[in-house]
Parts: sequence; structure tokens; C-alpha cells
Amino acid sequence: MSHYEASIREPLILGDKNYHDITEDIVKPIEGKANKHWYMAFYISLAAMLWGFGCIFYTVGTGIGVWGLSKNIGWAWDITNFVWWVGIGHAGTLISAVLLLFRQKWRMAINRSAEAMTIFAVFQAGLFPIIHMGRPWNAYWVLPIPNQFGSLWVNFNSPLLWDVFAISTYLSVSLVFWWTGLLPDFAMIRDRAVKPFQKKIYSLLSFGWSGRAKDWQRFEEVSLVLAGLATPLVLSVHTIVSMDFATSINPGWHSTIFPPYFVAGAIFSGFAMVQTLLGIMRKVTNMEDYITRMHIEYMNIVIILTGGIVAVAYATEFFIAWYTGSPYENYTYLSVGAATGPYSWAFWSLMIFNIMIPQLLWIKKFRRSFIVSFIISIAINIGMWFERFDIIAIVLSKGHLPSTWWRFEPTFVDVGIFIGTIGFFFVLFLLYARTFPVIAQAEVKTILKSSGEFYKKRSAQGIATKPAINIAGNVVINDKSDKKDIE
Repeated sequence: MSHYEASIREPLILGDKNYHDITEDIVKPIEGKANKHWYMAFYISLAAMLWGFGCIFYTVGTGIGVWGLSKNIGWAWDITNFVWWVGIGHAGTLISAVLLLFRQKWRMAINRSAEAMTIFAVFQAGLFPIIHMGRPWNAYWVLPIPNQFGSLWVNFNSPLLWDVFAISTYLSVSLVFWWTGLLPDFAMIRDRAVKPFQKKIYSLLSFGWSGRAKDWQRFEEVSLVLAGLATPLVLSVHTIVSMDFATSINPGWHSTIFPPYFVAGAIFSGFAMVQTLLGIMRKVTNMEDYITRMHIEYMNIVIILTGGIVAVAYATEFFIAWYTGSPYENYTYLSVGAATGPYSWAFWSLMIFNIMIPQLLWIKKFRRSFIVSFIISIAINIGMWFERFDIIAIVLSKGHLPSTWWRFEPTFVDVGIFIGTIGFFFVLFLLYARTFPVIAQAEVKTILKSSGEFYKKRSAQGIATKPAINIAGNVVINDKSDKKDIE
């Protein structure tokens, strides 16, 4: 007996699609030529990346003095970018792991982009602590290995070291989770490949996937285990990043609200970046039939929820600053430090982009609009960057001693490196879209009969569309649309 969703629910796959059509659509960006949108996005990203690399080489060759830092403000633009990129990396695993555990069908067209986003974002985040060292060629000094200086051991009490463990664990699990999901797709490209070299490469990447029932059973089991491991990591990683600040005694940082506040903000910015990527991905890979208004709307609903949590966290901070009567807290949140002081531009940018603009998503017309969603997602990412900048720069600009007060002003090198990492991120993503399937074809096929537009229309008309199974277990084709399905 066939089971279909209520006809009131919109399809997740548009057009008159069968299994063969899905395969052809998903491999087309890999086997065919890129469209003009891809080239346009790639050249813009490449130019930004090269500019950023030039600024990195200039920094390494000249010294950290080319940044806007001082002896009073040792963290600013670079650590802001580090926390921002780590936060963006959160939503990928959340979408893949949590929504997999909850069996959400709408994750299937977007989880691959989200997982790749996680990995590429963590790459960008890792650049900043290395550059910040000032002498990255001596980076091995931080490793607990015997050396000519004696026994140099890292400080295991430091949350900065916890960062290393948390982020490296998160990256490792995310990589394995992403690669495991790609195995059926690599095997599909391997079987279609004509060129011997391409066939050999995808044979290696697919790890001998044969498509047998045993392969699928192990695939399902490993996916669930990794999803179970990755879900607590989503909460732990940014909690530990927040402890870089929360365990200090600086006014404005020494706050118990930071861990949940950072986690909510990370998911908020991560979902916004996925939304940005989906807007680009639809055009550069011609996936309009698979990334639909329903996907955009569901993403926006999560953004509304997490944005509300972030807004409550802001309100809590302001209330505590007023309630405690601390002049330092008052400076950071209520007086010249934020609303009316030298950093008021950053404070009001945070409020406008993070709190006010996302409220437009309550309007259904905006929530379902590709263009409006794309613009709002960029606004949220800008707002979340300003949030991290406010936390770091405003707090460090005024300490307990007036002699330590300093105003941070970024240089062109600070700005250039940040823009360069954004370009590097999109270069990696666009190259990935030309070599790896951006949609999990095997998973999308599992929901075709219940969430495909063609099958929903046929079921509404009372026409059978699912092939029958005879006693021997063989498929009996009873509908011409299924002839291409059985390959």
C-alpha cells in the first residue's frame, strides 16, 4: 500500500523527475561545462583570495605591527574573524546530524552544501591563530614534543588549548561524516566515467562501494553513529570558544551567559551562511528544481528561532549591566562603550543587522522569497561579525586602569586578510561544486515518490505511480514513468 504525505504539503523536488533525471541533473556540473554564473562568482572570489594572500605574506614578512593592534588590545580583528568563522562552521553539522536524527526530508537537498561549508569555514578559522603567532614558522613550539629548549608543554588549564582539541575533533568528525555521505555519489560518478584517469580517481574516492545491501546497511549505521557523535560537538565547540572569554576577569567577558549565547549565535550565523550558499548554489549548478522555496522557508524558520534566542541574550546582558551597577559593565553595554561612544557604529550595526532586519522573516512573502532571503542572510552574517567585534574590541578598549585605554582602528591589512578568507572560502566551495556532487542523489531519490511534484500530482489524481513487487521480490513496472527508474 502506497503512502503519501498530505497533498497540502508542497513538493521538495520540482518538475517531471524520475530517478534517472536526478542522476543526470546532479552529475551535470561535474561532467559538463560550468555556466556563466559559476565563472563570474569564481573570478570575483579568486581576486579577493589573492588580495588576502598578499596581505598575509606582507604580515608575515613585516610583522604583526602592520595590524591595528597595540600592547593594550592584543586581540581584535583577527580573533573576531576566528570566532566568526568557527560560528559559521556550526550549522553544517547541525543540519546534517540533528535533522538526520529527526528524519527531516528537507535536509536532503542542502546537507551536502552545509557539510562542505563546515569544513571550509574551519579551514579559514584555523588561519587566524597561526598568523597571529607572528612567527608561524615556529608553530611547532606549541606541540608537546621533546626539543632543544627542554620540555615545553602546553598549558592544559588554558581554554585556548581546549579550543584546539574541540575544533580539531569537530573537524575530524565532520570530515568523516561528509566523506561517508559522499561514497554512493563517488561510486555513481565512477560507474559513469569514460576517461580512465577520472574513473581511477573516483574509484579510489568511493572506497570500493558496490551498492550491495550490506553496504547500505553499514552506511546507515555509520551515519547514525556519526550523527550521534556530532550533535554534542555542535554544543561543545562554541561553548569552549566562549570560554576563551568567559573564564577571564575582564568586565564584559566574565559572564556565565556566554556559552549558550555563543552556541545560539553560531547556529544563527551558520544557518544564515547556508542560506547565502544556497542562493549562490542554485544558480551556479542549475539546481533550482532541488533547492526550492520550501527549503528556503524551513531555513528561515530556524533563523527566526535562533535569532530570537540571540535577542534574549542581548537583553539579558543589558539588564545585568544595569542591575549590577558596575561602571565597567555599564561602559561596555550601556554608555559610551556601545550606544554613544567611539564604537557606536559597530553597536548599532549589530542591532540593526541581527535584531531588526531578521524580523522581516515573520512576513511569509519575504520568508519564501529567494532574493529577500539571500539579502537578509548576508545582513545576518554582517551583524554576527559585528557582535564578535563588539565583544572583543569594546571590552579590551577600556580596562581597569586608564593607562590601558586604547581605541582600536583596523588597517588595510586587517581588512584585506578578512576579505581574502571570504574569497578563499568561496573559491574552495566553487571548485568543490565542480568536482563533488552538491546534492546527495541517493538520499533525494528516497523521497522522490513522496515529495516529488510529479508524483504528488499523480497521487492526487488517484493514479498508481509506485511499481509493484511480486512474490519473487522482482519489480513489476506498472507505469511508464518507472521504466527509467530501474537501472
